[in-house]
Amino acid sequence: MEIQFTTRIFKEGRTFVAHALELDVASCGRTKEKAVKNLKEAVRLFLEEAEKMGTLEQILQEAGYTRRKAKIESPKYISVQRMSLPLPLTHAKA
Repeated sequence: MEIQFTTRIFKEGRTFVAHALELDVASCGRTKEKAVKNLKEAVRLFLEEAEKMGTLEQILQEAGYTRRKAKIESPKYISVQRMSLPLPLTHAKA
């Protein structure tokens, strides 16, 4: 069985961080490729542990996944956008 997830990659200092949005699992590496490789391993371990604990179905359901026969379908994003919103002046000083 296979699962799909959306990944965002960003940089914190010299480290690349890869984050699986639907599952809220993240990992990092010195390169973008290493961060993605580490993320795949982290997601695999996360799902294996959830299955052992008996919480996998609940986690996938809460993350928006649906099971169709032998396939797990991920939530379908309509769009992903960067947005901005002005903060009240009391927060802008921080």
